[in-house]
Formats: sequence, structure tokens, C-alpha cells
Amino acid sequence: MVLLYILLTILGIGLIYLSASARVVKQYERGLIYRFGRVRPQVREPGLTFLLPVADRLQKVNMQIVTMPVPSQEGITRDNVTVRVDAVLYFKVIDPVAAAVNVEDYRSAMSQVAQTSLRSIIGKSDLDDVLSNRERLNQGLEVMIDSPALGWGIHIDRVEIKDVALPESMKRSMSRQAEAERERRARIISSDGELQASYKLSQAAAQMADTPAALQLRLLETVVEVAAEKNSTLVLPFPVELLRFLESAGPPKSAKAEESRDNGQPPAPRVPEEDTPTERLEN
Repeated sequence: MVLLYILLTILGIGLIYLSASARVVKQYERGLIYRFGRVRPQVREPGLTFLLPVADRLQKVNMQIVTMPVPSQEGITRDNVTVRVDAVLYFKVIDPVAAAVNVEDYRSAMSQVAQTSLRSIIGKSDLDDVLSNRERLNQGLEVMIDSPALGWGIHIDRVEIKDVALPESMKRSMSRQAEAERERRARIISSDGELQASYKLSQAAAQMADTPAALQLRLLETVVEVAAEKNSTLVLPFPVELLRFLESAGPPKSAKAEESRDNGQPPAPRVPEEDTPTERLEN
């Protein structure tokens, strides 16, 4: 009976020891063992790990990629324009011992470094670079943040500028500038079109000068196009040769008189013919 109590006591002590020393490290974590305050160089991998009661203390370090938004920072660009820029930072721990020992709180440290680097990169850049050349700014930010982060056992995956806020006066100025640029391009395109059209017209004029019949055909085409409009009056010059041809092929005088009467105009007065000498003698 006493032996049974001894066995149960030993078993209870063993269970208490196991519960006090057993720890579970997750797949995305690494475990650091502090034995009497001194960190052990061996990092505990994911799974079940055992500690020495009272002597050891376990610290878990997250090895996942951390997405950290960088608060909006106001700065003055190199061309004296005030802007507000915010960004997002992606990083992960690659050395858990350095991240836990070399810096008190690596997340807070990374946030402060990102903010100061963002203000610094704004002051070194022009407004056009901030608006259009963000890839270069992202690379510059990554280099500036990565330099102190390496000593903390942290790797910068990438840095992205999210938004650039401009003053309202600057927005209006940029809008006017863009409108003027579009108008300039429109005028250039219109001038190029007129220049090309003038070349074609000069070639057509030279061709028509060599072949007058082509000019007459073009004149007839213009008449047909204008005649399609009912409320239009067309006045065209006719060649002199065509007018002479129409006069020579005109109707006789009697027909002209009848035509004048049909139009409501009085006929032309008849000029009396002089008597011939023979008629005067007969009288």
C-alpha cells in the first residue's frame, strides 16, 4: 500500500514536471531559450520542446511576413511643394536571436525608421518624381530602411508608396497645365494635318493643270454635291468657250419672243425696216 502511494506520488511529480517544461512551437514561429537570463544559441524548431523548470524561459518569435502601414508623412519636396505621403512596409524576421536581443521592440523600431526614411526621401525628390517615378522612390526607401534592419535580423521584402496628397491650389495648377498640354498637342496634330493636306492639294492642282478635263469633272462633282442641298444657291464661273457654244446653239428669234411672252415680259420692239429704193418708186 505504501509502495502504491510512492508510485502515485512519483507519477504526479512527473506529470507536473512535464506540464511545466513542455511547450509547443507553431510552424510559423521559432523558439528562443533563455537559461538563467542567457539566450541559448540553439533555436528551437516548430513542434514539441521541453524546458528545464525554473531555469529556462521560452520566447516565441514570429517568422511570417509582417504588413505594416506607414502613417502619412508631410514633407516639402526639393522644388518646394508641400505633400503628404503614406506607404506600406513588408518585412520578416530572418534572425530571431538578433530580433529579440539587439532591439527592444522590432515592430516599433521598424515603424519609426520607415517614417523617418519616408520624410527623408520626400525632401530629396521633386514633385514629378513623387507622382510618376514611384518605382525609384520605392527602391530608395527599401535601401534606407534595410540598412538598420539588417542589424536587427530583419529582411525588408518591399516598400510601396500608397497615396500622395497635394494641396488644392497645386491640383488646380496641375489641371490647367494638363489642359494646356492637351491643347498644344491638338494644335500640333491639326497643323500636321493641314500641312499634309496642302501637299496633296498642290499635287492635285498640278495634275489638273496638265489635264483641263479633270478640272471640268471636278467642277461637275462639286455641282452635284451642292445641288443635294435644297436651300443653297450656287454661282459658278463658266468658261468662255462654253458660253460661246451656248450662244451659237441658242433658239431662233421667234422662239425667244414666245419665251419672253411666256415669262410675262413684253417682246422686244420691232425696228421698222427702211423702204428699199424700188418700193419708194412704186409709191
